[in-house]
This record gives sequence, structure tokens and C-alpha cells, in this order.
Amino acid sequence: MRVKDIGDVVDSVQNARVGAFFNNRPAEGIAIQKAPGANTIALVDTIKDLMPKLLQSIPPSVHVELLLDRTLVTRAAVRDVQFTMGLTILLVVIVIFVFLRTLWATVIPSLAVPLSLVATFAVMYVAGFSLDNISLMALTISVGFVVDDAIVMIENIVRYIEQGMPPFEAALKGSGQIGFTIISITISLIAVFIPLFAMGGVIGRLSANSRSPYRSR
Repeated sequence: MRVKDIGDVVDSVQNARVGAFFNNRPAEGIAIQKAPGANTIALVDTIKDLMPKLLQSIPPSVHVELLLDRTLVTRAAVRDVQFTMGLTILLVVIVIFVFLRTLWATVIPSLAVPLSLVATFAVMYVAGFSLDNISLMALTISVGFVVDDAIVMIENIVRYIEQGMPPFEAALKGSGQIGFTIISITISLIAVFIPLFAMGGVIGRLSANSRSPYRSR
């Protein structure tokens, strides 16, 4: 049996009824999909770095245009988190300085928050975690933890200093009084978000698979 006996053979594309247009002009669309677990931002940055080589290998009459970039939302979220963290640190410094009016009491929390973030990023880098919506939410909440605990601790220490106690003894006594309370409050707040790991859908999958072999820039 020959093919011509059961159908027609045409030397053409698989589907001749599909076309692409850009600004009312014929075009070719190329969709690049990331592999499971890959970092979207790293992928887009790599493609943009390779674009000059692609333009050198095609005729000058062919115009290449980027139609869709899915990293815009992610980059905007990162910028929002950066702004929130910076504004939080600034407000903490202003509030402590206005109410306590002590230089060292103002300097300590202004250094504690950035150092805590640096330590957090170091642990994330070693563990292989990347920045996604879940990790950005966690960083924002953790800044609130540090700010809240730092203000409560410093206020209690300054209270003893104002009573005439030496700074070192005031620090030991003040931290000893509320140290356990701060730890218990922090653990309780962390426990509130544990049910996220049991959630289904997109949130549950993000929480359970937040590790990525690709680093975020």
C-alpha cells in the first residue's frame, strides 16, 4: 500500500493555517519556557546577554523585539521589599531617637536590622534558596520581628540606665528579664505561618519547593 492511496503528501509545515503578526506585519514568534526549578530572572538575564550574538547572525532587515518578560512582576516585588525594608529601618531609627533620645540606643537597632538581613541572606545562599514571593514575604515579616524585639529590649535596658545603673549591668538585667519573653513571642509568631506548608495549590507548592539550584541576582 502506498501513501498516495490513503492520503495526500505535501512538502510544507505541520500547520499552514497559523501565522504571527507584529504591528500588522508578518512575524515569527519564539516562546522560551524555563525548565522546572530554574530561576526565571537568571534565565531572562542570560537570554538578554545572548541577544547581541543573535543579532549578529541574522540579516539586518530582520528586527527582533521582546514581547513578554515575566520577570517584571518579580523585579517590582523585589524593589517593593527593598523600599519597605529601608523605610522600616529609617522609621525605627527616628522613633527610637525621638522617644529615648540616646545616641547608642539609636545606633544599636539601626545596625541590628541590616546585620540580621545580611546573616539571613548568607544562610539562604549556603542553603541554595532563591528569592521568590514566599521568601520576600518571610523577609518582610522577619524585619518586623527584629524591629519589635530590638525596641522592646532597648527600652527595658534604657529604663535601668536612667535609674542610675551602669550600662553593662543594665544590659544584663534588662535582657535577662525579657529575653525569654522575646524568644517565646518570636517562636509563637513563626508557628502562625507553619500551616502554609500544609496548604494546597500554588502557595503550598511554593512553600514545599522553595529550594532552587539557581541563584537569584
